[in-house]
Amino acid sequence: METLYDMIIIGAGAAGLSAAQYAGRSNLKTLVIEEKSEGGQAVLIDRLENYPGILDPVNGFDFASNMKEQAVRFGAEFVYGKAMGLGKKDGHFVIPMESSEENPVTYSTKTVLLATGAEHRKLGVPGEEDYVGRGVSYCATCDGPFFRNKHIVVVGGGDAACDEAGFLAHLTDRVTMVHRRNKFRAQKSIAERTLRNPHIAVRFNTVVSEIRGTDPDSGKVTSVLLENVETGAKEELECDAVFVFIGMIPRTELAALVKKDDEGYIETDEGMQTSVHGLYAAGDIRSKTFRQIVTAAADGAIAAHSASNCIDADMCGVRS
Repeated sequence: METLYDMIIIGAGAAGLSAAQYAGRSNLKTLVIEEKSEGGQAVLIDRLENYPGILDPVNGFDFASNMKEQAVRFGAEFVYGKAMGLGKKDGHFVIPMESSEENPVTYSTKTVLLATGAEHRKLGVPGEEDYVGRGVSYCATCDGPFFRNKHIVVVGGGDAACDEAGFLAHLTDRVTMVHRRNKFRAQKSIAERTLRNPHIAVRFNTVVSEIRGTDPDSGKVTSVLLENVETGAKEELECDAVFVFIGMIPRTELAALVKKDDEGYIETDEGMQTSVHGLYAAGDIRSKTFRQIVTAAADGAIAAHSASNCIDADMCGVRS
């Protein structure tokens, strides 16, 4: 007999793991589907020091492992594989899994939480992957304090890049922004504020073509190779960190029919429910103004609470 879950959570980042814990504590039969390994973007963090209640910094992998263990203790189940779709059958959601077999495993559930997150757009240059977590970062709030009074290079020219450069400029008086165009794409007020900041130097018409460091295996960032897009001239610029803010790509492949904002993020109500009844979204995949581990965890807890209330009221299940 096929198992019917109360809640299936797709994605085991901070939002998914938090939801699994709260769903388990609410006595919901809960399954977490993770494509790779638990943690999501958190596993890129070498020293997590701004999560409430954690006094001594921990690395992202250990943090995520502890969150998973909490969820397991409360009864959540975990499977590893790729969810290939999200459909409807007999009043429930159905999720077929990727498989080489003729009859792949399919899970059924009353509610679904999409916590698949968003991917940072990468520069795709030599050295970027080598130094992630050791000088290359995609989150100023997370990693900026580690480079206090150091020289920081910020790549990008939109609202996020300008805002994050402003944050970093509170930590150091040496921020260099690199943008491939001849002016910022950010809103006029944000761009002007950035240009007026005495701690921020701007290199327009310039790209980072390589990130260099002491040792790709265990070293740290020491410089970037800059290239002028108009003249082709190259220059090596010494620095201690490279923060990349060239956009995010929400992983919404399983949410083709839900309502999204102009940037492709899923819109939800205050209970994290999407425009599809019984389908929730939490974490970086959701349309919101601030993306941090703590906000993702809050989203997950709220989603699980909302799903529990929906099931208790016997109102869940797919509606036509």
